[in-house]
Amino acid sequence: MTLRPLYARLDGAHIEETPFRADDGLRLGLTRVRPGVREDRPAVLLLHGHTASSDMFLLPETRNMVEVLLDEGYEPWLLDWRGSCRLPWNETGRRYTYDDVALYDIPAAVRHIRREIGGRPLFAVAHCIGALSLSMSMAAGLVPGLAGVVAQGVFLTPKLAGRTSLKMTMAGELLRSRFDHIPVDFRKVGFWSRYTPLFALASRGADCPDPTCQILCNSAWGVGASLYVHDNLHDTTHDRLAQLLGPAPLWILPHLRRVALARSMVRWHQNDDRYRALPENALDHADRIDCPVLLISGSENGMWLDSQKLCHQVLTARQPQLDVRYTEIPGYGHLDAFIGRGAALDVFGHILEFLDEHR
Repeated sequence: MTLRPLYARLDGAHIEETPFRADDGLRLGLTRVRPGVREDRPAVLLLHGHTASSDMFLLPETRNMVEVLLDEGYEPWLLDWRGSCRLPWNETGRRYTYDDVALYDIPAAVRHIRREIGGRPLFAVAHCIGALSLSMSMAAGLVPGLAGVVAQGVFLTPKLAGRTSLKMTMAGELLRSRFDHIPVDFRKVGFWSRYTPLFALASRGADCPDPTCQILCNSAWGVGASLYVHDNLHDTTHDRLAQLLGPAPLWILPHLRRVALARSMVRWHQNDDRYRALPENALDHADRIDCPVLLISGSENGMWLDSQKLCHQVLTARQPQLDVRYTEIPGYGHLDAFIGRGAALDVFGHILEFLDEHR
């Protein structure tokens, strides 16, 4: 299997793709970005959301997260876990749950990075399902000793709108018998495809004429949520949405529904001894979190609503010994907190302030 090349332009930096496998043997992607002159720097592991990829941190049309980290004296590491659209597993590969990401992908990446960087500090900056899965890894005690964690959009307490939960249930029951996944690129499926009715439904009430934008911004793969504030995107980013976000597998929905109903990151595999290292409910083991945590979210998050505010309230009440903070970004949705054209000015400063405090 060959990973799709990263689409990046970083002046003076070296991008090193590392041959890397998860603890269950699955081929993943791990990329190290070094500055032009080698020096010892704190490392930052970047975790994308489901169906996205490391490309979301490397947009050449904007000042991106990797550029900012390099300029501020950090060494970025990017993990393409098994939900990456640079990998085939969402569409043609073996099925998995977020248990696999928390148990096999993230801990293996952390161990590999630590072998390479020695005793230097290691932070994690995680988005969406990457952050949810990281919360499970942390609650299981599988990634101890991180210098700090930034979780964007959602962390331990996922909260979906009622209509989103309902549509997710309907999609799971009505569509999974016919489809394995929901595509996002209408140009690939064509007008006479069996997916055309899904794109038609996503277009209802949409302001943007682009079918990919409609199914992402107006519908979030058919579940009735919104992944970003449309006006926050650069025109080039908007035109690349089908590259930045891949098809969503429908077989993952049962785990996502269970997580949403529990309002907590919960384990899917209840009777499989391979997953006993993971707690049944991550929130019940939040006392294992041993580093500062910054929770950030856009004020207009149309996917996870005020999950991060809820998480801050719950952790402050239940685990007062934890250093947990919450920052809300006015005018931002979900994904645009990283890929928005103004994210470097409006969002990244909060992340860097937190990292600098704990480096």
